[in-house]
Amino acid sequence: MASTITPVADLVAAARARIREIETADAIAMLGDPDVVIVDLRDVRERSRDGFIPGSFHCPRGMAEFWIDPQSPYFKEIFGEPKTFVFHCASGWRSALTTATLNDMGFEAAHIRNGFGDWKRQGGPVAFDDRERN
Repeated sequence: MASTITPVADLVAAARARIREIETADAIAMLGDPDVVIVDLRDVRERSRDGFIPGSFHCPRGMAEFWIDPQSPYFKEIFGEPKTFVFHCASGWRSALTTATLNDMGFEAAHIRNGFGDWKRQGGPVAFDDRERN
């Protein structure tokens, strides 16, 4: 029986074609800008093991839609602020899908094209701390 599953790579490519992608060097340059919130979608275990972008806000991928919706009982006030929101994951796949969904909901967001792995490879600062900001 032939598979009827759309490959996730196809979904990511479609998402990337219609969202704002930020190159890693540009994202590193945004760090510390008070008008930019970098949002980490990775699992807490990834953050603990690999570190995280200093000052990033942790939003587990499964909660993003709920946390940005002001009508949701899970809404987080940070997402109601007039900021530029830049999402990331490890490699840019999860953040591309999430950003596309949030844009579909009417929430303006972008993502770091090649994720946290590329952030580290390009020498972006990395923090290790067991206190989560969310």
